[in-house]
Amino acid sequence: VLKRPLLICPPWINKFYILDLNPQKSFIRWAVEQGHTVFVISWINPDERHGTKSWEAYIREGLQYGLDTIEKATGEKDVNAVGYCVGGTLLAAALALMAQEGDHRIKSATFFTTQVDFTYAGDLKVFVDEEQVAAVEKAMNEKGYLDGTKMATAFNMLRSGDLIWPYVVNNYMRGKDPLPFDLLYWNADSTRMGAANHSFYLRNCYLENRLSQGMMELAGRVVSLKDVTIPVYNLAAKEDHIAPALSVFLGSKYFGGEVDYVMAGSGHIAGVVNPPAAQKYHYWTGGKPGGDFDQWIAEATNHPGSWWPHWQRWVEAKDNTRVPARKPGKHMKTLGDAPGTYVKVRV
Repeated sequence: VLKRPLLICPPWINKFYILDLNPQKSFIRWAVEQGHTVFVISWINPDERHGTKSWEAYIREGLQYGLDTIEKATGEKDVNAVGYCVGGTLLAAALALMAQEGDHRIKSATFFTTQVDFTYAGDLKVFVDEEQVAAVEKAMNEKGYLDGTKMATAFNMLRSGDLIWPYVVNNYMRGKDPLPFDLLYWNADSTRMGAANHSFYLRNCYLENRLSQGMMELAGRVVSLKDVTIPVYNLAAKEDHIAPALSVFLGSKYFGGEVDYVMAGSGHIAGVVNPPAAQKYHYWTGGKPGGDFDQWIAEATNHPGSWWPHWQRWVEAKDNTRVPARKPGKHMKTLGDAPGTYVKVRV
């Protein structure tokens, strides 16, 4: 296996198993088959106990705790990291903070449909202005969290033609039961948002765009993405309405090191969860991001199929040192079988 373990930081807006949905679609299973020792953060579904947990807490008790756990389990300090959507935004901010603090355990970062600059932040911006954020904060502060059903409804409203009306017509009007579909099950498996965490995200990212501007404050420090000098693989999805490909592209210029920008076909989920065996979609590679987005697309090379093997080659090019396969849980107490208990908490 690869000497460097892989730490995945998924979004807490949904549950992590989108990357392990079934044996055929599982990015995690595929990564294990390529020789990665995979660790994934399963965020707790927050309740009133977690209302004051800040972004710093998510970094300390999530990402850095994950790095500590990896070292205990494998003996390795050097790690490759992946962040998906808001999990990627947290990872980027954490890397900027950790660079200032001298924590250099993450040696490469991969971002799946992640925004660090929110100038062109997609359809969710229709729900984010001062008045709406203040209303959300008022509702959250009463209980310490935002109900998961409210987040799920907001996302579904953005694609109501796909996610609401077909089910109204078929189920309510025609009396037909919906067909079982793993992706829709995951989509409906919503999570609550902790008050302090969600408020920080909405204000610092969507409203004030502080991360890319070098103005975000974490742990008493003002952090800058220019301090993130490790190699970055920045994956966008062509039809993404949550983290638009243009937004991800423009965000690339704020990092301080080498950034490889790759654009996958399809959208926010299917563009990421695209196993090579399915032989679906395309992906595009090209020059360094930093110029005009339309020009980058015009000059980019189109590749059929999944971007996963391209990413694997990128990771191996950074460090392909191999060690004997590890036995998961050998040095750690096992709390239970995957997927764990947190994902089984229903809203």
